[in-house]
Amino acid sequence: MWLDHHLYSLVASLGRLLRKPWAALLTIGVMAVALALPLGLWAALSNIERFAGDVQRSRQISVFLKPQVKVERARALAEELRARPDVGAVDVRTPEQGLAELREKSGLAEALAAVENNPLPSLLVVTPGGDELALAQSLEQLGEADVVQHDAGWRQRLDGWLRFGTRLAWVLAAMLGLGALLVVGNTVRLDIQSRREEIGVLQQLGATDGFIRRPFLYLGACYGLAAGAVALALLTAADHSLREPLGALARSYGSRFALQGFDSVQALGILAGAAALGWLGAGVVTGHYLRQTRGGQD
Repeated sequence: MWLDHHLYSLVASLGRLLRKPWAALLTIGVMAVALALPLGLWAALSNIERFAGDVQRSRQISVFLKPQVKVERARALAEELRARPDVGAVDVRTPEQGLAELREKSGLAEALAAVENNPLPSLLVVTPGGDELALAQSLEQLGEADVVQHDAGWRQRLDGWLRFGTRLAWVLAAMLGLGALLVVGNTVRLDIQSRREEIGVLQQLGATDGFIRRPFLYLGACYGLAAGAVALALLTAADHSLREPLGALARSYGSRFALQGFDSVQALGILAGAAALGWLGAGVVTGHYLRQTRGGQD
């Protein structure tokens, strides 16, 4: 009988939603927007963090060796650095390679052709395998190093913005989640008011609070589950509309970056969380009403 009543409560809740489609759609739409905003911000931050982690070139450290350091010593130094655990890779650029690249990209081929001696030093391009800031500081201590270039400031600022964005997403999720809970609670409260006489009769017949509360809990869960599905649909539509122009922009910079949406596990978690939010809102309102009516009867 307990299982039958749970099944009956679920079917009855779905029936109440279908009997008032416009009111149900309005409630579901408001909840969906409240859920989609923090979820969209969280997805955007995840993609930005993934993009920042994929930019390996920005992590590279350029070590310009002193002009008197020979190419053979530069290659030997590169081998020594590759053996270090905090170094991922080392690329050696000879002065001849640097001059050829400068001629190709600068458009000053004629002017550079007039230069008799190559003024460029050997260059080591080091990819960190761990803490890049600590590695850059240690490379500055090399006797062969003349200039060490590593712009870690932008990465630290980006990490700061990502931490701020994550905190902002959590704050928005809490505020808008509370708003969604209040929306469900108010909708369930109106449904309780319309069934006040029926609830009073059940109480006179000795029905427990759990028996009376159960259909309203399923009603709130149905609202939350539908709102979660609509929120996922909105975010999926936004992802598809932005994926192509963002992909074209990334390809223009030589990157293969593409937006990444929610996977199946995350989508199921969102649906479960939205259903639990609706369940909680209905439970709070129904419990408050039942405590009031029981008190009045006492």
